[in-house]
Amino acid sequence: MSYRKEAIISKKYEEFLTTLPHQTNAEDFKESDLKDLFHEILEEGIHGLGFSMYEEHQKPGDFISEDQVRRRMKILQPYIKAIRSFSCIEGNEFIPKVAKEQGLETLVGAWIGDDPKKNKLEIDALIKLANQGLVDIAAVGNEVLYRNDIPKEELLNHIDEVRKAIPKHIPVTYVDAYYEFSVHADLTEKCDILLVNCYPFWESCHIDYSLQHMQQMYHQALNAANGKKVIISETGWPSKGESLGAAEPSDENFLKYFINTQMWCRQAGIECYYFASFDEAWKTGDEGDVGAYWGLWDKNGKLKY
Repeated sequence: MSYRKEAIISKKYEEFLTTLPHQTNAEDFKESDLKDLFHEILEEGIHGLGFSMYEEHQKPGDFISEDQVRRRMKILQPYIKAIRSFSCIEGNEFIPKVAKEQGLETLVGAWIGDDPKKNKLEIDALIKLANQGLVDIAAVGNEVLYRNDIPKEELLNHIDEVRKAIPKHIPVTYVDAYYEFSVHADLTEKCDILLVNCYPFWESCHIDYSLQHMQQMYHQALNAANGKKVIISETGWPSKGESLGAAEPSDENFLKYFINTQMWCRQAGIECYYFASFDEAWKTGDEGDVGAYWGLWDKNGKLKY
């Protein structure tokens, strides 16, 4: 989640977005046609997904079995090249192991929060997984600055610690909202590549120009990157729940955003980890009722459309 009240788009910027050429691919389709196109894109394969770890009545902090990871990964594997994980402990360490067994690339994240003991466990586990050959991209933290969990200097030190301890060919980086990399040049410099979260929904953007806004987000990060590779580490749209200004969750908007994002990323050669694979009920705590409805598959592992 990358919601910030001050990041909600202004009326003036909204008017600017409406003047941009509409490069959308799903705007004039009926919902039945959208579902057909959704299936076509999935069958052709997408770059990656954020792995949704938790089933009903589970939440972060619960230990998740390797069998559960394997069962969920088996559903996703036919449609993706890569998987992203968000933690390296409490069963999350099974995600890169199972992914590699199934021929997938791995973006492996250590969850950095406000608990120093847990942070050490996460970093040690990420280093171990990387040295076992299970990590293609190492991400030290996700939206840490957004949550203000630890000082930036401490985060930079964690990135250095991981970089010194793992094979040199593995990119070491950090994940946050696209705008953070424009604000924090020292953080951008520290990262080997940029992993940026882009959510037009959380900035109250209407679905009709959500693609244009997401493209603006990506290009802002690209300008900050100084030639480094930029990957979209999260983007998505909820299928149900409460609206946020002009941003309305619905099945139709979910399908439109997925289709437009995937087709543009494919055309532009951009790697994108779509969020999310499965619906997860626990996410309603931080995000409200929309939090439970970001998945391509429902909470029971059934494809939504």
